[in-house]
Amino acid sequence: MATPRPIQEPTFLILTALAREPLHGYGVISDVAALSGGRLALRPGTLYGALDRLTDEGLVEPDREEVVEGRLRRYYRLTGAGRSVLAAETERLRRNVEAATQRLKARPTGTLPAAGTTTHGPTGRPGPAVRPVLRPTGGPA
Repeated sequence: MATPRPIQEPTFLILTALAREPLHGYGVISDVAALSGGRLALRPGTLYGALDRLTDEGLVEPDREEVVEGRLRRYYRLTGAGRSVLAAETERLRRNVEAATQRLKARPTGTLPAAGTTTHGPTGRPGPAVRPVLRPTGGPA
């Protein structure tokens, strides 16, 4: 079985927003903004283009429509396939976070390689600095 491709953050957040309950477009926009801490502000055109694509891919589907103040609201929900993709991506990200956390714990905070040393090789241990060798050029005669 092929490993699924990672999904882009906006797609991940749209699927996450729909994981709890069906939402209409403005609800998805609001939830994505909240989930991202305000970093990602989806525009309606971007959202509806993404929802159309996700519907075509079978990851989301229309849930219901209602008229509110004379305007049609279409609600979307996550499909079983959408839940599977979101779960797989969540696990992939969790493994990445775990690996990064372990690496960060391996080096004491605030320590950098000593001046005049570099890190190299698979161990990442400090090694000798590479210094150019200066040779006399002979100068004027």
